[in-house]
Formats: sequence, structure tokens, C-alpha cells
Amino acid sequence: MSLPKSLHQSHHAASMLAAALLLTAWSPAATAQDAAAPAASSPAASASPSASASANAPTSAPATISPQEPAQAATDIASGYAARPEVKAFIAEMRARHGFNANELAKVFAQTRKLDLVISLVSPGAITARKDWNAYRRRFVEPRRIQAGVKFWKEHKTALERSEHQFGVPASVIVGIIGAETLFGSNMGNFRVIDNLATLAFDYPEAPNRDSRMLMFREQLEDFLLWSREARLPVFSMRGSYAGAIGIPQFMPSSLRRYAVNYDGQHGVDLRMSPVDAIGSVANFLYQHGWEKGRPVYWKVAVDEPNLAIAAELADGKPDPKLTLKEILDKSLRLAEPVNTMQEEQTKALVVDLPSADAPTLYLVGLQNFYVLTRYNRSFSYATAVYELGEAIREELHYPELKQLPPQKKAVRKPAKKPRRPAGSHP
Repeated sequence: MSLPKSLHQSHHAASMLAAALLLTAWSPAATAQDAAAPAASSPAASASPSASASANAPTSAPATISPQEPAQAATDIASGYAARPEVKAFIAEMRARHGFNANELAKVFAQTRKLDLVISLVSPGAITARKDWNAYRRRFVEPRRIQAGVKFWKEHKTALERSEHQFGVPASVIVGIIGAETLFGSNMGNFRVIDNLATLAFDYPEAPNRDSRMLMFREQLEDFLLWSREARLPVFSMRGSYAGAIGIPQFMPSSLRRYAVNYDGQHGVDLRMSPVDAIGSVANFLYQHGWEKGRPVYWKVAVDEPNLAIAAELADGKPDPKLTLKEILDKSLRLAEPVNTMQEEQTKALVVDLPSADAPTLYLVGLQNFYVLTRYNRSFSYATAVYELGEAIREELHYPELKQLPPQKKAVRKPAKKPRRPAGSHP
């Protein structure tokens, strides 16, 4: 699931929704380094990462939100969230900052429900599961997902080629992310997004970072309501993962508003029903976060004991590069295979550690594009798995690997214009 900036700033494993999304310690939608959120935010339904379990949330008649209202306080409604002081304060803030109709929002929150299942899914576990890269990889780089990816790539070859040309992001990477997130749209989650976000914004369970998590989810709730108004969608119509991620690529509301693009040219952005919009949006997200066309993602580290000791010392488990590749190699770290490192010497890099229960820890040197993948989900395992899944699908299709290019001059990343959905278009 693509993560908002505030999520990245918190050392939570959002790691895609980092701790908030963590169903098990190794779901790419979990937390800080390895339970992040997208792909199988929890391999809860082994099929889809971040959209796994579904909730039996009550359904109500679609509600729309008026953009403005006369100056008056929201009507008190004794059910749902509407009567709670902190929700009233949130409604007042939405009215003051964004011109929402307070009475309409009060009606929405009166029909919004606290979901105990969501609380249990994000609650810190009594026992922390041990990280296991091999087990994690088997969950995503497996025959069913690869064959589904082959089918998806063939069906959307034109859009994938167009996005590769426009954004410089390989089709294999886009396909790998979508395959890990929702098994190509087959498991997008069945929680009402408004219920999830309100639950996590106002009833987040006890945890060391509870206050920062609640603040982050209130920001996501704010973006969700703004997006619903901009897209003219009923707030109760949208379903998603238990963390509030939406659609085929599992975008959080803030990422949806910032990076989603209308790539099929029809009826505005639709990440639930349009695979082409999902393809363009994933590519735009990675591009805006600094993806470099034709550059490597990672290199494997030589596995002799002295070299692994150096790698272990350099690996701090955090997806934020602090050294250049040259500085890392100057510490006598050797790569598994000969590669031309000259072109990447000044690239910020990090040593990635992927421990397994049944094998020695695998170490990689992650480069700029690896770092960009961790912007989608901070988990090292997620970033590695989506890349390997995409490569496995590409190889199954016998498509050639993109030619590696020399370093390019840094381009200014211009955010894509946010399309406006016309009234009456389908969600």
C-alpha cells in the first residue's frame, strides 16, 4: 500500500501502515521494516496483502456531503461517532478548514461504526513473530501469483508499455506491486473505509505510538472525506483494507489524492475498477518518489563469513540510506558477482538484511530504486519480494530485461494534475 509521508516519518513498521497494518510480522502491509502495509497487509487472505480480512460492517444508504452550509453547529446525534467530543471537534475543523457542512458530516459519523475487528488487527501482539524472508518470499513469489501476473501483463501490455515510457518505471515492477497488493485486484478488502479510518483515528488501541498513529489516521480520514467530495462519491460506498487502503494498488487516501492519475481517460480516477488507472498511478507514485529509469534496484552481497560479518555490521534495519555506495564498498564489503559499480559510486545506498528461519541471513546492497520501493512499503521484505515477483513474471513471459542506462541528470518531478471526476460518473 502506498504510504503517506507522515507514515514514513514514524518508525512504525509502515512500514505500510507499519504497525497499524500489521496482521502478522511478515505481511507487507505491516509496520516499520517488515510488516508494512501493501501486499498482503497481512497475508491474511494469502491472496492479497493489504486488503485481507473483510468486515461485516453495516451498510447504509449512500450519503453525500454538501460543500458548505450556513454558520451553525452540527446537530447532536446520539448514535455512532457523532456525539463524541473529539469527533465534534474534528467536524468543526473540517467545516472551518474545508467548508464542509457540519450537519451533513454529523449524519455521516452517526452512521459510522467502531470496528472491533480492525482494533484487534492493529493491536500489538503479545509475541513478536520472528522475521523469515524465505517464508515471506514463498507467499508472494509463487505459481498462482506468477500465472495471474502473466495474464494481467498480457491484458494490459499497452498501458504497461506506455507507463514504462512515460515514467521510466519497468512494467515488471508495477506488475509486482499490484500482484503483491491485491493479487491483481482480486482481493481489495471489504471494510467500509469510513468505518476503518474513524476507528483508527478515534479508537486506536493502546500502544507506545498511539498518539502519532491516531493523528496519522485522522489525517487520512480528512483526506478520505476531501477525496469523496472531490470525486463526488458517496462516503459509504468505498470499501478497502482494514487500514483504509483503497483499490487495486491499495492507496491510502493521502496517496490517492496526491499520486492517483486518470490513466484510461474515462470518468476520472477509479482505482477499484480500472486496472489501467492503477498501472498509471503506481508508476506515478514511484516516479514522484525518485525512481531512476534504467538503474539497478539491488545487488547481492558475497556470502563468505568475513564478508557477511561486515554486512551485518552495516545493516541497521532502517530503509533510509546514510552512506554512498562508494563509502559502503570502502569498508571492504564485496558483492556476490562482478558489476560495474563506478556508475553508482555516489548513489546513496544501504545494506539490507533478510533473515530466515531455515537459512543464513541474505544481505543485499539496496540502491536508489530499492529505496523508492520502500516508499510504497517500508518493509525490506516487501520491496525485495515485489521486485522478484515482477522479475519472475517477466521471465515467464520471456520478455527481455530493460537495458541498464548510465546515470541521468536529476529531473524535476512535476506532480501529475489531479483529474476531476464529472458528476454522475461511476465510482
